[in-house]
Amino acid sequence: MDQAEFRLRFNLHPLATQDPAAIPHLGLRKAAVLIPLQEIQGELNLILTQRPMHLRAHPGQISFPGGKIEPSDSSAITAALREAEEEIGLCRENVEVIGTFPAHNTFTGFEITPVVGMIKQDFALRLDPGEVADCFTVPLSFFIEPQNRHRKQFLRQGRYYSVHFIPYQQRFIWGATAAIIDHLCRHLSLPEEML
Repeated sequence: MDQAEFRLRFNLHPLATQDPAAIPHLGLRKAAVLIPLQEIQGELNLILTQRPMHLRAHPGQISFPGGKIEPSDSSAITAALREAEEEIGLCRENVEVIGTFPAHNTFTGFEITPVVGMIKQDFALRLDPGEVADCFTVPLSFFIEPQNRHRKQFLRQGRYYSVHFIPYQQRFIWGATAAIIDHLCRHLSLPEEML
């Protein structure tokens, strides 16, 4: 899928007012992530990061660039762009924001707003070793295929939760990142007669 097809699919569907996979509860810490889309040889790829093992929260997990919304951030979009610049060296001026998805609530206590952004031109990765151990791309076409996205019910503290996961090569994408990818792919899915 290239940029033109992505824009067509993204804009044909109205954005939902809430994430259908959201877990409702109060007192969540607000965070934002950037879903960075980069066209590589005519195909859109998602940029993902892997968190270092020394971090207290979510060590080693694969995620989007992002983090807590700070008081100095004017919006979730501002926070996502700031975090992407800090974590992987992606300048905010190099990102065209396409839109945001409804906040995704996690059972770990976060309300995460996904911000969809198209990277305007190639850039040199500059990883913050305190936040990012690795950075890699995955073709969006891999995620679009429904058989590559999985969901399973898990019991935690007496309550069942739906956990998304996506194996990719030697990597394992799961939790909020996989749920956000699933939401994006379901949003982009169109019946063949509409294409």
